Amino acid sequence: MSSPELWSQVAEKWQTSFNRLNRNEPGITGLLKFSEAWMVAKEFLRPKSIDEPSSKSIASKLQIRAAFDKIAQRKMLTALLEEFLDDMRRQLPLITKDIEGLMRQYEATSDPIFIAGCISRLVLWHKAWQPSLELGATVIHAFTTCFQTHVFSVLPRSFSQGFKSLVSTTLNPEYATEPPVWMHTLFPPTNPPPHRWDQPLWQAFEQLGMTERYESLIASVCYEHIEVYIVNTYAKVWDRECLESAREWMSRHVVPWLLMPYAPYAKTVEEARPLLSGMGTRLDYHVCKTLADLRTNEIFDIIVDFPDSRHALDDLKTCISRVDHRSALVQSLRKANARRLLHPGADTKLILQQYVSIIKCLRIIDPQGVLLFKVADPIRRYLRPVTERPDTIRCVVASLVSDHESGDSLMDENDVVQPLQQVQVDDYSDPHWEPEPQDAGPDFRTNKPSDIISTLVSIYDSQDLFIKELQVLLAQRLLAIKDGNFEKERRHIEVLKIRFGEAQLQVCEVMLRDMTDSRRIDQHIQSQNKPPTLHPTIVSRHFWPSLQTSTFAMPGQFKEIQEAYQKEFTTFKPDKKLVWMSHLGTISLEVELDDRTVSVDVPPLEAAIIELFSQKGVWTTEELVEAIGSIERPATMKALGTWVEFGVIKEDAPNTFKLLNVAEKAGPSKTAQKQTAMIVEEEVPLITAQQQQAEQMKVFWKFIEGMLRNLGSLPLDRIQQMLKFAPGYDRTTDQLGSFMEAARREGLVTVRDGMWKLQA
Repeated sequence: MSSPELWSQVAEKWQTSFNRLNRNEPGITGLLKFSEAWMVAKEFLRPKSIDEPSSKSIASKLQIRAAFDKIAQRKMLTALLEEFLDDMRRQLPLITKDIEGLMRQYEATSDPIFIAGCISRLVLWHKAWQPSLELGATVIHAFTTCFQTHVFSVLPRSFSQGFKSLVSTTLNPEYATEPPVWMHTLFPPTNPPPHRWDQPLWQAFEQLGMTERYESLIASVCYEHIEVYIVNTYAKVWDRECLESAREWMSRHVVPWLLMPYAPYAKTVEEARPLLSGMGTRLDYHVCKTLADLRTNEIFDIIVDFPDSRHALDDLKTCISRVDHRSALVQSLRKANARRLLHPGADTKLILQQYVSIIKCLRIIDPQGVLLFKVADPIRRYLRPVTERPDTIRCVVASLVSDHESGDSLMDENDVVQPLQQVQVDDYSDPHWEPEPQDAGPDFRTNKPSDIISTLVSIYDSQDLFIKELQVLLAQRLLAIKDGNFEKERRHIEVLKIRFGEAQLQVCEVMLRDMTDSRRIDQHIQSQNKPPTLHPTIVSRHFWPSLQTSTFAMPGQFKEIQEAYQKEFTTFKPDKKLVWMSHLGTISLEVELDDRTVSVDVPPLEAAIIELFSQKGVWTTEELVEAIGSIERPATMKALGTWVEFGVIKEDAPNTFKLLNVAEKAGPSKTAQKQTAMIVEEEVPLITAQQQQAEQMKVFWKFIEGMLRNLGSLPLDRIQQMLKFAPGYDRTTDQLGSFMEAARREGLVTVRDGMWKLQA
C-alpha cells in the first residue's frame, strides 16, 4: 500500500500540473481553454493524405496562432510535437506505398522519369506535412529528421542508380535550350520563372536532403561527364595543347552547373566563389587525372609520332606535376614496349629508333631522368648481345656513319657532336647539386649521360665492340667505293674522332690511307705496261678486319692477269707480297659465242666457271668443283644458274652442263647484249665483331670445361675471376654470360639458382 508521504507527493505534483494548465483561472475554465487549444493545434498538425480532397479548416489563422500561444504558455509544445510525430509515423505507410509503386516502374524500365516522379511526390508529401515555420526551428528540425529518416530507410538500392541517371540529365546538352517534357508536368513552373530549367529539381533535392546524402553520386556524375568529354574530344589529338582547352571548357560548362548543388543560396559570384573553391580544385585535379590517364594509354603512339606530338608531352608533364601518375606511366610504357617493341618480329633498327624517341620524350616529361631510367632498363637488357639482339652494335655504328638524308641516323640534324659522356661520381661540393628524386631506385644516378649516342654506347660495358664494328663497317663502305672519292668517309672519321677520341680511330685512319695508297699503286702499275685491265684494292692485312676467305684459284687467262700484276707489284714494292682474295670483286666479261656476244658483270666465281667452259664444252658439277678448288657445291650451283639464266649454258643432264655456242630458239637474240648478273655480292663478306668474339670465346671453352669438371658447379662471377688468369682473356661478365647462355642452348651446360655445371 502507498504511504501517506507518496500520496502527498502525488497530490502536490497533480496540483502543480493543474495550476500550470488552468493558469489560476476560476474553476476549470483555464483547463477547458487549454483542451480546446490542444484540439485545434492537433487538428492543424495532423498529417493527411495528399490524395484525399482537402477539407476547409474549422479554425482561422488567428485561432490557430492563439491555440499555439496557449500551449506554449503552459509549456506543452514538446508534448504536442511528440503527438504530431506519433501521428506522422502512423501515416508514413502512405509515403512507402508511393515510393514502392514508382520504384517498381523504374526497375522495370530504367527510365529516370520515374525517379523524378518519386521525388515530385515526396516533395508534395513534405509540403503537406511540414509544420509552419512560425513554430520554430526545433519543430521543423524534428519533422525533417523524422521524414527524411523514413524516406531514406524505404528507398531501395536501385534508387541510387536512378538518382544518378536523373542528375546526369541536367548535364545533357540536348536540354540546354529545351527542357524535357516531364519537367513541366512534375515540377510546374513558378512565378517568376527559374533562370535554369533544372532549378526546381535541385530545389527538390535540397528540400528532401538528397543533395547532402548523395553528394558523392552528384560528384561522380560530374567526374564522368568530364571523362567522357575529354576522351571523346582529345583522344589522338596531339598536335595542340589540350589541357588549357579542357580547363576552359570546364569553366564554361561545368562550373555554372555546380552552382545548384553546391551554392544554391548564393546570389552573386563573390558569394559563390568560396563555396565552389573546394569542388573547383577537385574538378581541376580530375581533369588533369583524366587527361593523364588518356595520354598514358596513348604514350607509345605519342612517342612514335614524336616530334609532332610535342604538345601532348607538354600536357602530360603538367598533369603529372599535378597528379601522382608517374608509376602508372612507367608501367603502361613498359607493358606497351614488351608487347609492341621487344619481340622477335621487330627490327633492331626500329627498336633503336623507338628507344631514342623514348629518351627524348621522357626527358621532356621528366628532365631528372627517373622515368627514363625505369622504362629504359628492359630495352637496354633486350638490346645487349647477351640477349636476342646481336646486331645492336652494328645498327648503332651504322647510324654514326650515315647521312641524315638516308633516314638511318638516330640523331637529329641539329644535334651537336660531342665526346662520349661517362658516368661520374656525385660532387657534393657542387652548389648546383640536387638530391635524387623520391621515386628514384637504388641504382639511379642523376648524372647519367645525356647525349643520345653516349646513352646508346653505355648499354655495353666497353667501347671496344663499337670500335671493332666501326672498323668492319668502314671497311665495307671503303671497299664499295668505285670512283676513288673517299671524302665522305674522311668526314665521318673526323666526327668519330670527336666522339671516341683519336687513339681509338687510328686503325680507321690506316684503312683510309690504304685506300688512297692502293689507288696510287694501281695507277703506277697500269702506267708501266698494257696488261688487261685489272684494278685490285690493296689493303694491310694487320689493320683491316678479317675477311671471309676462299681458297679457289682463278683459272686460265685470269690467273695469267693476276700473275702479271703481281710481278709488277713486287717490282714496285719488293718488301710487300700480294695475297689474292679471288672471291671478292666484280669482273666485266664479253663472252663471244658463234652467233652472239654476251656482255655481263659477274663475281669472280662465275667468271672462273665460264673460263673453264672455254676449255671444254661439257662439265659436270663435280668436275667444276675439283677444277676450281675448295668451293662448296651450293656456291657452284648458284654460279651455274647465273649462266643458265643468260642462256650461255644449259643443264644437258642431271649435274651436267653444256656450253651453248649457238643460242636455242628460246634463248637470247644474236645481237650483242649488255646484262648484269643478279647475284653480285651486295657487300664485302667481312667477319663482324660479334663473329670474331664468338670464335675467340671458343678458345676459352676448354678452360671453362676444365673448371666445371674439376670443381663442379660454379657461379658466373667465380668463372669470370678464374678466366682472368687465361692468356688473352679480356671479356666482361655480361659477355661471358652471353657465351654461357649459348652453351646452355646447345646442351653443353645447365644452370640452376645461378650455379653453372656441365650437362650430365
